[in-house]
Amino acid sequence: MKNLKKQLLLVLFVFGFFLVEAQEKPLNLNKPEREAWFTDLGFGMFIHWSFDVQLGMVISHSMVGASDDYLDRYVNELPKTFDPIRFDAKEWAKAAKLAGMKYVVFTTKHHNGFCMYDTGTTDFGIMNTPYRKDITKQIVDAFREEGLAIGLYYSPDDFYFLYKQDTLISRERPEALASGNEALNSYVKEQVKELMSNYGKIDILFFDGMEQYAKTELAKLSWKIDPDVVVTRGAIETPEQETPNTAIPSPWEACYTFGDQWQYRPTNENYKSANDVIRKLIEIRAKGGNFLLNFGPDELGRFPQEQKGKLNEISLWMFINQEAFEDTVPFKVTNESNIWFLKKRNENTVYAFLIEDNWDLGERKQFNINVLKAIENIKISVLGQNSKVLEYNPDVDPKPTVKNTGDGIEISVMRAQRIYNDRKWPNPIVVKLENVEF
Repeated sequence: MKNLKKQLLLVLFVFGFFLVEAQEKPLNLNKPEREAWFTDLGFGMFIHWSFDVQLGMVISHSMVGASDDYLDRYVNELPKTFDPIRFDAKEWAKAAKLAGMKYVVFTTKHHNGFCMYDTGTTDFGIMNTPYRKDITKQIVDAFREEGLAIGLYYSPDDFYFLYKQDTLISRERPEALASGNEALNSYVKEQVKELMSNYGKIDILFFDGMEQYAKTELAKLSWKIDPDVVVTRGAIETPEQETPNTAIPSPWEACYTFGDQWQYRPTNENYKSANDVIRKLIEIRAKGGNFLLNFGPDELGRFPQEQKGKLNEISLWMFINQEAFEDTVPFKVTNESNIWFLKKRNENTVYAFLIEDNWDLGERKQFNINVLKAIENIKISVLGQNSKVLEYNPDVDPKPTVKNTGDGIEISVMRAQRIYNDRKWPNPIVVKLENVEF
């Protein structure tokens, strides 16, 4: 009898485990055609920003574990000095478009509960600061004017709501979560209704927060309001600060900070180089994902030069190589060593991204690609250059060549376009191969 009881308990335990797992699995009611549309966007701008940027601190999280005195000053005093009078949403939208980004995701409300939009649910927001202007509306209008898709980030975690409710601010206690706090559950649903109703058509929603229950409930509400909206976090894979080791089925979206922190930090910050970002973009797209790269305005709303300068380098690279990201899909292999691939949709055209650390102007290099085969009418070109002339060197022939080898093809490529005055260019060269067999 004891053994039978043990076996029953084991069965119940296993059943309960799988029941929890099933409950935690994200619900995905995104339309397949809308997910395909989203995947084609490829590259997006994430913007994290809240009133606590004034102190250069982590966005929101300092409220967890904070003293009563700290919380009182944080929620009652700090908003009174938030006045980002230098914010220009059009500047951000134009910079994103120039960099080849196709969508934006803006933090309408982070975990602290501070609303960066005009809401009727609380006074804790941008409309009750000296600034008194709807930041979200400015973002939506500016990016929409540039033809970029509109995405809104929203967190159902709300530390301010818990503070006013006299509930201990935490991340995982039942009373701090929507599933265990009915008032919070109703509150966040009302806010999502506002966001989905007051800013025209919203293309993408990113639901953050600890609890899958809340994200699923908000996703269901959003799909009910607009069945065409694409829910990313809360419905699909959105790895944060990492890229899968291998390609995974689309759609998915890798979210990265430009520095170490999501919100702008004026000191002790470590930014990625533009070259790092470009390489991540290539890898993520080759693996079938979207790349959502984060930026953050400062306390006055300015585009920090540390971010803007590096984005300008990315824009330059994209201006040269943007064709490789237009109507392309992952190839049958992601890469061969430091050569990454994308394929033109429904065509026998492959783009090979040559990742080289040092490549001098006028230097010719050879590369072997095993997965491709040259046929009689194959064409090879280097994006951005005509490969007919090398500046100041009329006797040099910079034309790229391709030939079959026993194991694939060999391409010979010269870097023949001056990008910088010093003739140096640290970023990948992209070779277009048309009419190839694979």
